[in-house]
Amino acid sequence: MWETTVDGRVLHFRLWGINNQNFIMRDEETGSWWQQVSGECIFGELKGRRLKLFDHDELTFATWKREGPTGRVLRPDPKVRASNGYAPADWEQSMQRVPVATTLADPNEKLPARTLVVGVEAGGAAKAYPVDALAKQNPVLDRVGDAPVLVLLAEDGKSVRVFDRRLDGRALEFFQRPDTRELIDAETGSAWDFTGAATGGALAGKRLARVQPVKDYWFDWKKYHPDTGVYLLGER
Repeated sequence: MWETTVDGRVLHFRLWGINNQNFIMRDEETGSWWQQVSGECIFGELKGRRLKLFDHDELTFATWKREGPTGRVLRPDPKVRASNGYAPADWEQSMQRVPVATTLADPNEKLPARTLVVGVEAGGAAKAYPVDALAKQNPVLDRVGDAPVLVLLAEDGKSVRVFDRRLDGRALEFFQRPDTRELIDAETGSAWDFTGAATGGALAGKRLARVQPVKDYWFDWKKYHPDTGVYLLGER
């Protein structure tokens, strides 16, 4: 999700094409083309400029509703629905059969091309976390570049958030209690929730800084982050 203001001017975008299974957007004001995954203008008057990332979440509806019970939901457009303009419920499954445009020919490739990953850029580096790995090892404490991060999977097994573990000048270590699955920091024994807020203990009221993740297929993430690291189970 990107902010639409560039140099103080609000741009209006529309779908213009597909590149490597990513949208190409065209702004109506200059006719420039923009790449969905990177927010970079790749053709036209604004070539080389980048849109600013807008803080957002990819959550299940249940998790979103629990955190914001008074939130508003965008109603589907009846005209689009009548014309079958919305993606079908099995869209993710059907996309698995679509050929990948970018070939990862390296025989030492660590992940299959269509592995769903959580991509993180922090500390001057990038790293990909396979969603399947997060489901088996949660939370994940890691470093991306020089930034100590916490990658946290919600109880629904689908919603993911990433936080900078530094608080008041120190990097906290976290673990989940096996009996309650409550998130605890090792330094003070304080309890934390999925929003990154301490809900009990010595650090109650404190909050970790968010790091914006991007859910993407491995082949696409690597295309735009060629120097990315990959988190595998048990690695730090």
